[in-house]
Amino acid sequence: MLEIACFNNHSACLAEEAGADRIELCADYAVGGTTPRLEDCTLLRNKVQIPIFVMNRPRGGSFVYTEAELTKMRDDISRFKDIADGFVFGVLDESGMVDVAQNTELVTLASPKSCTFHRAFDQIPDKLHALEEVIRCGFQTILTAGGGTSAVAGIETIERLVERSQGRIAIMPGGGIRSSNIADLKSTVGSQWFHSAAITDRDEVADVNEIRELKALS
Repeated sequence: MLEIACFNNHSACLAEEAGADRIELCADYAVGGTTPRLEDCTLLRNKVQIPIFVMNRPRGGSFVYTEAELTKMRDDISRFKDIADGFVFGVLDESGMVDVAQNTELVTLASPKSCTFHRAFDQIPDKLHALEEVIRCGFQTILTAGGGTSAVAGIETIERLVERSQGRIAIMPGGGIRSSNIADLKSTVGSQWFHSAAITDRDEVADVNEIRELKALS
């Protein structure tokens, strides 16, 4: 199964056309994704049939948020909930660990929509302990590069996470995944879902041919 990170509606439409199973809708490619505009998500909902998971991240940078930023995240779940099929977010505490209370509150607000803990996970030193905390918060998926600069670099950690999770949560590798490496990742880690932006040049638009190849190999 293949999720494509899309930073504009054009990419999202191309992703569906090319066979993607799900869209992660974001803004601000340069900072790794932030919350998109509600208007963009509303327009996209009328154009595509596959699920749309909305990034809920008020800014780039640290995943430790102020109370005002957390309030915005809660408000954005309410604003997007009728349109989105799921949400993608992750809150860390001042010590750089999973903020169980804040994440649990956000997951509860999003219910019954599915929630993915995003690559804030890669900043946590003890990932096996963090895995248990993310499960306790109620997330259905973890998006991770295994703490590496890419999923390929973090492949051993991803493999351990898949083994430890024992089907309690989906481990979705992401970070530098392309058609040139997805087959090796799949055979090694055994994940069911893979995540890619499928951007092959300096543009911020997904490459249709790359998505097709990724889908065929995933």
